[in-house]
Amino acid sequence: MIQFNCNGSLSTTAKWIIKNCTSACSFQIQLSNKISTILSELYIPSRTLDYGIYELTLTVTMIESLNLKSSSSVYVRVTATGITANLVQLGTSMITRGSQQDLQLDPGAYSVDPDQDSFDASKWKYEYYCRVYGSYNFPNFQGVLLTIENSKTDPYNSSCLSNQSGLIFGNLTASPNSSLTVVGGSLQSNQIYQFMVYMENRKNSSIQATGYVLVTVDDTHPQLIVIGCVISILCVPNLEYQFVNPTTQVALFALCVGTCTNLQSIKWNIYQGSDNSTSSNSTQWTLFNNTILYENIWFFGKNTSNFTATNQLFLNNPQINLWRFEVVYTFLNETSTSALNFIINQPPYNGSCSINPMNGTTTTLFTITCPDWYDEDGIKDYSLYAWTTDVSQRLMIAYSSVSYFQVRLPSGDNQTSLLNIIISIRDLLDCVVEVNMSSVYVIVDSVGINDLITSLQSSSNALISNQIVQLLSSGNQNIVGQIITAIAQQFNQMNTENIDQAISSGIPAATILVSSLGSSSLQVNSISFNESTLTEYNKILNAQANLRDYLMTFTTDLLITTSNSIKLQSSALAQITQSTNQLTRAALSIASNRCYQLSVALSSMATQIPYEDAQVAANQLIQCASNVLTAVNGPLQERTSTLDLDYSRANVISSGYDTDLESAWSNTNLFGGGDEASVEKNRNIYYQKQLANEISTQVTSIISLITSSLNIHLNIGQNSIINTSQTYMSLETISTQSLSNRIVKQIGNAQFHIPSEFVLNTNDNSSISLRSKMDVLAPFGNFSNTNLSRSMSLSIIDQNGNEISFEANENNSIKLIIPRDPNLVIPSMYLQNITSINSTLNNLLFNYHYINITSSLPISIHFEIHSLNRSLAYLFIYKFDQTPQLNSSINLIDGWTIFCPFNLTNDDIYRYFIDNQQTPTHQSLIFGIRELNSTEMNNYCLNNSSINTSLPITDESINFTSNYELRIYTSGCYYLDENNNWKSDGLIVGSLTNHYETECLSTHLTTFAGSFIVLPTPINWSYVFANADFMKNKTVYLTMIFTSVIYIILMIYARFKDKKDFEKLGVTPLADNNKSDHYYYQILVFTGQRTNAGTDSKVYFVLSGDTDQTQIRLFSDPHRKIFQRGGIDSFIIAVPKSLGLLDYIRIWHDNSGVGSSASWYLKYIIVRDLQSMDKFYFICQQWLGVEKDDGRIERTLPIASEAEKQDFSYVLSKKAYHSVSDGHLWFSIFSRPPSNKFTRVQRCTCCFVLFFTSMLLNIMYYDLSNEAKASSETHSGALSIGPFYIAPQQIGIGIMVELFTLVPNLLIVQFFRRIRPRRQISRLREALYKIKPSRKSSEDVPVIKKKKSSITFPWWCLFIAYGLSLIIIAVSIFFIIVRGIEFGDVKTQQWLTSVLTGFFSSVILTQPIKIICLVIFFICFCRNSKDEKETGEYINEDDEFNISNDEEYLHSLEYQSLSSPSLKSINRLNENEIANARDQRLKEIQMWKIIREFLIYFIFALLVFIITYSNREQHSFYQVNHLRTYFLNQRQTTVDYTNINTIDEYWYWLENSFVSNIRAQQWYNGDIPQYLNGFLNDKSNRLIGWATMRQLRIKPELCSDQRIISICEDSYSFFNEETQLFQPGWTNETIEDEIYSSSIKKAFNYSTSDELDTYTYAGEFGTYRGGGYVYEFRGRLSDMKTNLSKLHQLEWIDEKTRAVFIQLTLYNPNVQLLTAVTLLAEFLPTSGIYTTARFEPINFYTFQSILQLVCTIIYIFFIIYFIIVEIRLLFELRLKYFHQFWSLIQFGIIGCSLGSIGVYFWRFQETNRISKLFEQTNGYIYINLQLAVYVNDVLTFLLGYCCFFSMIKFVQLFRFNQRVSLFAETLKYCAKELISFSLMFAIVFMAYLCLFYLLFVSKLSSCSSLLETAQMLFEMTLMKFDASQIMAADAFLGPFCFALFIFLVVFVCLSMFVSIISNGFRHAKDNQKEDQIMLSFMLKKFLRWSGLKKLNQEEIQEERDCRMHSQYFDPIENFPDRMDEFLQALNKIYIDQKIELSRLEKAGV
Repeated sequence: MIQFNCNGSLSTTAKWIIKNCTSACSFQIQLSNKISTILSELYIPSRTLDYGIYELTLTVTMIESLNLKSSSSVYVRVTATGITANLVQLGTSMITRGSQQDLQLDPGAYSVDPDQDSFDASKWKYEYYCRVYGSYNFPNFQGVLLTIENSKTDPYNSSCLSNQSGLIFGNLTASPNSSLTVVGGSLQSNQIYQFMVYMENRKNSSIQATGYVLVTVDDTHPQLIVIGCVISILCVPNLEYQFVNPTTQVALFALCVGTCTNLQSIKWNIYQGSDNSTSSNSTQWTLFNNTILYENIWFFGKNTSNFTATNQLFLNNPQINLWRFEVVYTFLNETSTSALNFIINQPPYNGSCSINPMNGTTTTLFTITCPDWYDEDGIKDYSLYAWTTDVSQRLMIAYSSVSYFQVRLPSGDNQTSLLNIIISIRDLLDCVVEVNMSSVYVIVDSVGINDLITSLQSSSNALISNQIVQLLSSGNQNIVGQIITAIAQQFNQMNTENIDQAISSGIPAATILVSSLGSSSLQVNSISFNESTLTEYNKILNAQANLRDYLMTFTTDLLITTSNSIKLQSSALAQITQSTNQLTRAALSIASNRCYQLSVALSSMATQIPYEDAQVAANQLIQCASNVLTAVNGPLQERTSTLDLDYSRANVISSGYDTDLESAWSNTNLFGGGDEASVEKNRNIYYQKQLANEISTQVTSIISLITSSLNIHLNIGQNSIINTSQTYMSLETISTQSLSNRIVKQIGNAQFHIPSEFVLNTNDNSSISLRSKMDVLAPFGNFSNTNLSRSMSLSIIDQNGNEISFEANENNSIKLIIPRDPNLVIPSMYLQNITSINSTLNNLLFNYHYINITSSLPISIHFEIHSLNRSLAYLFIYKFDQTPQLNSSINLIDGWTIFCPFNLTNDDIYRYFIDNQQTPTHQSLIFGIRELNSTEMNNYCLNNSSINTSLPITDESINFTSNYELRIYTSGCYYLDENNNWKSDGLIVGSLTNHYETECLSTHLTTFAGSFIVLPTPINWSYVFANADFMKNKTVYLTMIFTSVIYIILMIYARFKDKKDFEKLGVTPLADNNKSDHYYYQILVFTGQRTNAGTDSKVYFVLSGDTDQTQIRLFSDPHRKIFQRGGIDSFIIAVPKSLGLLDYIRIWHDNSGVGSSASWYLKYIIVRDLQSMDKFYFICQQWLGVEKDDGRIERTLPIASEAEKQDFSYVLSKKAYHSVSDGHLWFSIFSRPPSNKFTRVQRCTCCFVLFFTSMLLNIMYYDLSNEAKASSETHSGALSIGPFYIAPQQIGIGIMVELFTLVPNLLIVQFFRRIRPRRQISRLREALYKIKPSRKSSEDVPVIKKKKSSITFPWWCLFIAYGLSLIIIAVSIFFIIVRGIEFGDVKTQQWLTSVLTGFFSSVILTQPIKIICLVIFFICFCRNSKDEKETGEYINEDDEFNISNDEEYLHSLEYQSLSSPSLKSINRLNENEIANARDQRLKEIQMWKIIREFLIYFIFALLVFIITYSNREQHSFYQVNHLRTYFLNQRQTTVDYTNINTIDEYWYWLENSFVSNIRAQQWYNGDIPQYLNGFLNDKSNRLIGWATMRQLRIKPELCSDQRIISICEDSYSFFNEETQLFQPGWTNETIEDEIYSSSIKKAFNYSTSDELDTYTYAGEFGTYRGGGYVYEFRGRLSDMKTNLSKLHQLEWIDEKTRAVFIQLTLYNPNVQLLTAVTLLAEFLPTSGIYTTARFEPINFYTFQSILQLVCTIIYIFFIIYFIIVEIRLLFELRLKYFHQFWSLIQFGIIGCSLGSIGVYFWRFQETNRISKLFEQTNGYIYINLQLAVYVNDVLTFLLGYCCFFSMIKFVQLFRFNQRVSLFAETLKYCAKELISFSLMFAIVFMAYLCLFYLLFVSKLSSCSSLLETAQMLFEMTLMKFDASQIMAADAFLGPFCFALFIFLVVFVCLSMFVSIISNGFRHAKDNQKEDQIMLSFMLKKFLRWSGLKKLNQEEIQEERDCRMHSQYFDPIENFPDRMDEFLQALNKIYIDQKIELSRLEKAGV
C-alpha cells in the first residue's frame, strides 16, 4: 500500500498510473475495475502484479486549470514469497505409523506456495534426510548431509534404514522425487524418526525451503492423523516448529486420513518443551500440568477434533517458549497420535514512543515518534488507540507503517480533558507489543467546529476553503477517521446535553430519545413544555444533523485495505452514527452501505487475521449497524423527530427531474393522496419506510457476515460478547446436547429460556452456534405498537453458517422476556367515583365499563384495580363485543374472577390478565365489577386454603361502599417475518407481563418484540343509554321510525281494501226469479285470471238436468259489478221444481261489452242444490269471445266427472293463485281473496310482527353468526364448498333464528285465522232473506253453528291478538335500538344491509318459489278435488235450510216484484251477427296491434339510438386526429412513420421521434414539467404505466434451392414463430464482460401472451400471436435513449423480424378518454416495412346520465318482451317461422340485442378489472387495453346492427303504405331471378378476377392481392377507375382486358340486372292488392274518436244495411235447425202433458 500524504483540496483530482519496468517502462498496466486509481491512496491486492519492477506514478491535477498538474513516482519490486515445505498434510509436526505400514511423504502435493492457488511440484528439486530422533543427528559425510538414499554411512550418526531397498520415489517424469514412500518394515518399531526435505527452485537456486516431520513407529496399525491451524497465516513454519504469537489464541483442527471407523474418543494433550541440544539436538516435552484446571478458560474443545488455546496460556507462562499440542485418536484396536510443535514468536522490542506536544485541541497536529523498535521478522505497523476513562471503550485513532507519524486526537475527558493513549507495534507475523504513553490534554476546537457549521450553512466557496473540509477531502483514511471521530464525539456530547435540556424542560423523553441498553428512566419534569423549547431543541438537532450528513459523504471513497483499515473506519462510523436522532436518510444510507462493505471485507480476511482483531472490528461494525437500524426506525416509531433535511429532500424537485411515471417522487398513490401537505408528509414517511426495509435487509447481512467471521475463531464453550450502548450480541459455540433447558441471558432481565424438548432441523449433532442479539428499538415493520419495545433475537447456526430451524412444542414452548424502554410513561390510575352514583344505578347488578380492543394484530389485556378500601372483595366478569349478564336466570359471560384481599400484592392492586389468544376477531370488551357482600366474602374469601370455585350469583342491585381506581393496558408478542412485517402466529403473551417487560411464549426462534399501550379511561357502561342520542345512532333510530311509518301506511291501505272486499262479498238472487218457484240452486261462477278475462256483456244461461231444464236466465246484480277478472260471483236461482241430476249448463253472452270487455274467460261453475246440498261442477277454462280461440260466445258445459276434477291444469288453476294470494303473507296484503276471513289488516300486523322479530333475532345473533363464519375456515368440522364455509355453529345459529322467528309468528297467524267473527251470519241466508218478506230481520237470524272439527276462538280474542302483536313489535323495537347502540352506527349499517338483503330476497324470490313448488307437489302427490278453500266463504257445509218453513216468505209482496223478463229482450246473436262482430273486433285488435307494434318499435328504436349514440364520445375524432398527427409525424419527412421503408429509418424514428414524444419535457419557457409524470410531451395525455415494444420473429429455415444461400427467412406464421430465450445480440452464449440492463436482457427473452396479457392481432400481411420479445419503455428518458441505442447496436431488429408492435395506453383527463394505441410495423420477407397505426378511444364510464341508465333498463325489458313474443310465435308457426323475412329481422334484433347485453356485461367486467387495477395503482403500471378494445368493437358492431335491423323493421310497420308495399312486392317477385343472375354474375366476375390478378399482380398495387383486385373490379363496375394505370401496366393487355370487362360486365350484366328489377316492378304494380281496408278502418276510427268527422246519412244508412244484411239468413240453409227446434217443442209439450195427466191421476181427477 502506498500513501500520498498531503492536505488536498476539493479542487484537485488524483490519478495513479502503473508501468511494468522489469525490462523497460514501456507500457501501462490496466488494473481491474475493482482497484481504484483515482484516490490519494492506492491499494493493490496480493497476486495482482507478477514478479518484477513497477513504476507507480501519482498525478495531481487542478480541476479549474487542467494544465496545472504535478506528478511523483515510486518504484516497487514484486518478489516471490517463500514457500512452505510440508512432508505430510497441513504441515503436521509429528505423526504415528505402524512398523509394517508404508510411510508416504509427499512435499510435491502438500507444500504451499502463497503466490499461487496451487503448488507446482515440477519447479522444484527434492532431497530427503532422516535421523533417529533423540539419539542421533542427521548423518553427514565431511560436513555434508547424507540424503536418505545415499549409501554412505556416518559412523557417529546411524542411518534410519538398514538397507536402501525400502525407498520408493514418486513422480519420476513430471516432478522427479517429489514424493517418497518408505516401505513397511524398513523402520524399527518403538523409535521416533525425524524426516527432513530440502527443496530448491530449479530456475533460481537461491530460493530454498526446508520441511520436517517426526514419525513415531509402533507395532500397531494406527490411522494417519493430521493437524492444521484454523488461521493458517498465523502458523508460520520455523524449522521444526511453527511460530505462534503470544498475543493471540491458537485454533487447531485434526483430520483422520483413511479408514476412521470405530472411533472411541479424541483427546488433546498440551506439552511444554525445553531444548536438549547438548545431547542429541532434540527437544524434551513435558506434559503441562494445569490442563484440567484451566479447561474452558484457557483451553476449549479438548475432546473434539477442534482445539483452541487462548492467548492467556502464553501470556501467563512467558518463561515457556516451546509448546506441543498433541491429539490422540483412540480406536477400538489401536491408538493414533499426531502433534504440532510451536515456538513463541517474540514481539518487537528495544524501542520507545513519545508524543509531542502534550496538550492541544482537536485540530492540533500531534507527532508520534517510536524509534529503535526491532524484530527479527520486521515491523509491520504502528497503531494508536485512545480513551478517556474506560479502557474497554478505546478507539483506534491512526495506524502507520513508519515509526514517525502525525495525528489529530479527539477531546479528552469532559472534566479533566485528559486523554489516555497507547501505541501498538506489530511485526510481520502479527505479534504485538503495546506501549502506554503519557496522557495528553485535548480540548475541543469550538472555533473550528463553529466555523465548519457556518461554512456549511453559507456558500459552497466558503465550505471549500474551510480547513477541516480540505483535510477531509484528502481521502486519507487516517485523517478522515481522526477528524470524523473528533467531531462526532463532540457532537455526541452536545446532543446528550441538548436532550437533557429538552427533557428537563418538559418534553417527554420517549418522543425524542431511544434509551440505551441498561440505562435507567430519565426523570421527567412535571411542567409542560412550551413551543419555544421544542423549537430550540429542533434547531440544534437539525444543525448538527446537517453536519453529520455532510461529514458522512467523506467516508464513501475510503479504501479498505487491512484489518487496521477496517478497525479505523468502523470506529469512526460507530462514533458518527452514535447519536441516532441526528442521522439523515442520506447519512444512514452511506453508513449502512459502508458498514456492509467493511463487513464483507472482514469476512473475506477472517481466516487471515487474529481473533482479537476480528473481535475489535466486529464490535465497532455491530455498533454501527445497530445505530443505523435504530436511527432509521426512530421517526417511524415516533421515537425521534423527523429531520428538516430529510423532509426537504423528500419533497424537492431534483435538477435532473424526469417525468418517469415510476419515479417514486411523483407517485402520489404511494403517499395516500390528499392535499399537498399530506402528500409531502407521507412522501417523507414512504422514503423512510423504504430505507428502513433496505437497511433492515443490509443489517441482517452484516450480522450474518460478522457471525461467520467470528465463528471461524470460536470453539465449543467459547463465546464472543459485543456489549455496547445500542446493541448486545452474544455468539457462543455449544454442543447440541447443551441446548436443552438453556437460559440465554441478555441485558437486564432480558432472556430466552429454551425448553427441554424441541426439534432441531440439522444433521450435524457435533456443535452449533448460538447467536443472541438485542437492540434498543424494535423495527417498525408494519405495526407501530412496538415503538416502546426492545428487539430480541436468537438464532441457531450450523458449522456452515446456515441458520437452523427450531421448533418447540406448544405445551413446552420457548419463554422469553422482552424489556421495554425505561422512559415510557405509565399514567396514573383512573378514579371511578362509583359511590356517588349508586342511586342512579337502579336495578344494575354490575358497574360496567367498555373498552375498544380493535387491533390489526392480537393483543393481551391487563387489568389493574386498586380499591380505596383494601378489605373489600370484588367479582369481575367480562364478555367480548356485548354486555356480560349474570344473574339467577342468565349466565352470559366469557370469563370471571374474584378479587379477594388476601390476593393483594404489596402495592394493594388486583391484577387480571386476558391473553392474546382470546382477543382476535373481537372489537370491544365490556367488563363488570361489583362488591361482594359479607356473606359472599365469608364463602369465597375468608379461608385462603379452601377457595370456593363456584360463581357467586345474586339478583340484588349493586351498592358500592368504596370507590376504586382502574388502569388497563394491552400488550402483545410479535415476530419479524422475512418481509420485515410483524406477525403473531404461534406467540402467546405470558402472565409475567408487566409495565416494563413482556413475557412471550413461542414455538420458534426469530426476531421478537413486544407492544405496550395504556388504554384511555374505559367507558362506564351504566351511562351508555344516557349518551344514546339521535345523532350518534341515526341508522337504528331512522330505521325504526321509517319501518313504523310504513306499518301505519300499510294498515290504512289494508283497512280501506278490507271495506272494498266486504262489498264484493254476498250471494245475489237472480232478478228473473219467479215468485212461484220454490226450488233453489246456488250458482258460483269463477272468472279466470287472464288478461281482460272479465266481461261487461250480459250473460245468459240454461241449466239442464235429467228431469227438467230452466228457461233462459240472466246473471245480474244491481248493486255490484259482476264477472270481474279473478272474481267469484254467487247467485241463487229459483226454479219450479228439482231439475234432477244436472247434465249440463248452456251459457253465453250478448257481446254487448265495449272492446275487450265484451269477451269473457270462464274458469268453471259450481252449482249447489240448496235442498240436498249436492254440488255439481261444470269446467270450462275457455274464452267466450268472438275474437278468442274458436270465436264462440256460447258454450255447453257438461257436468264434470271425477277424472276431470282431478285434471292437473284444473287443479293448478284453482290452487296456484289462491296459494300465492293467500299463502304468501306479504303478497296477500295486496291480493287477499275477498272471501277469506283473515283480513288485510290482520295480515299486515302479522307481517310486521314477523319482520320485527326477525330483525331482533338477527341483531342478537349477528356477532355469533360472524364468529361462526370466521371460525369456519379453521374449524375441523366445517364443510368447504369452493370459497364458502359452512360450520356447525352457523347451521345451529341459522336453525335457532328460524325456529325463534317461526314459532311466535305461526302462533300469531293461526290465532288471527281462528278467531270467529262477532256475528257469523251466512251470506247465503242473507241472500235468501232478501227473497223472503221482512217478517224477520237479519238480526233475528240465528248464528250458524260450526262443526267442532277445528279449534276457534271467540270474537273478543281479536283484541288479545292485536295487543300481543303490538307488544312483540314494541319489545323488538326497544331491543333493536339497544343492540344498535351497542353496535355503533357503522356496524348497525352493516347489519341493516344484511337484514334488508335477506328480507327482500326472501319476499321476492324464496317465498314465491317455495309456495309454487309446494302447490305443484301437493297437486302431483296429494291431489284433493274436494278442497274448497277458494269458495269457503260461499259454500258452507254447515248451512241447513228448511225451505218448506220458509215457503210463505217466497210469496211475499216484495218478492212479487221480481218477475221474469220477456224473452223478447233476450239478445242472442246469430251466426252472421257473430261473424260481423268477430270481423269488427278483429279489425279493432289488428288496429291496436298495429298501433302498439308501431309505438313499441318506435320507442325501441329510440332506445337503441340513445344507447348506441351515448356510447360514442364526441371528442373521439379530435383525440384520434391529434394522436395520429403527434405520433406519426407526417409533416417531418425524416421521421414520418408512414414512410418508413428500412430498419435504419425505423430506428431513427424510434430514437429521434417516438421516445421523446412519450415523455413530458420542459415547457417552452424552460420550466420543469412538475406533476406531469407519465404524460406525453403534448402535456395532455397521460401514459397508463409504460409503452411496450414487442417483436415477433421467425425461425431460420433451409432454402428449397440452396445454390445461392442455404438459410432463408419465410413469412410469419404460427408454426415458424421463434420462441427461444436468447442472450443480448440473439446469441446463446453468455458474454461475461458486457453488463446489460434488465430491460435489455428481457428484450431478448420470449414472453407468452398470458404473461403479457396480449391477444392475437390481425395485420395487413399476417395474423400475429400475442407473445413476443418485449422491450418496455421504462425509466428515465436518458436511460430509454441509451437502451434503444444499445438495442440498435445489438441488432434487436434484423432480417428475422416480421412484426414490431408498439402498444401504449393513454388517458386524457380533460375529456376522460382512454385510448389504446397500436403502432404496427410489418417486415416483409421481400424486404421493406409496412407501417400501420391504430388509435382506439374508449370511454369506460358506463352511465353518464340517469337517462342512459333508465333507457338501458327499459331496453332490457323490451328485449325480454320480444323474446316472449317470438317464442310464442315460433311455437305457433314452427318451421314456417324461419320462412318469413320479418321473422328473421326480428330474430336478428333479438340476437344482436342479447349479444350486446352479454358483451356489455363482458365489457363491464373488463372495465371493473381495469378500473380496480387503475384504482389500486393510480395508473402507475401498464394496463393493456387490447381485450377491452376487442370487446368494445364487438359491442359497437352488435349495437350497430341493432340500429340497422330496427330501421329495417320500420319497412314492415309502414306495410300499409302503397309505395312501401310495392317495394317489398318487387323484391319478392324478382327474388328467384336475382339469385340466378347472382350465380351467373359471380362466375363472370370470378373469371375476370383471376384474369386481372394473374396478369397484373406484379404491375399494379391494386392487383397485389385477390382482395385488392376484387375491390378494383367493383370500382370499375361502378365506373370509378383510372384507365391510364391499366394502360401503363401493359400496352396491349391492359386496354384489351379493360374494354372486355366494360363491355361484358358493365354493359351486359348490369343491363340484365336492371331489366330483372324493372320486370319485377312492373309485375308487382300490375298485381298490387288494394288492401287499404285496415288503413281506412283506422282512419275512420281516428276521425270518429277525435270528432273531426261526423257520419252523414249515407254512411248511417250503409251501416244499417250492413247490420240488416247480417241479420238476414237464408231459410233453406236454416231449415234443419228450425225443424230441430220444432220437434223439441212438440216433445216438450208431449212430456208436459204426460206429467200433468199423471199428476191429475194421482189427485183422483
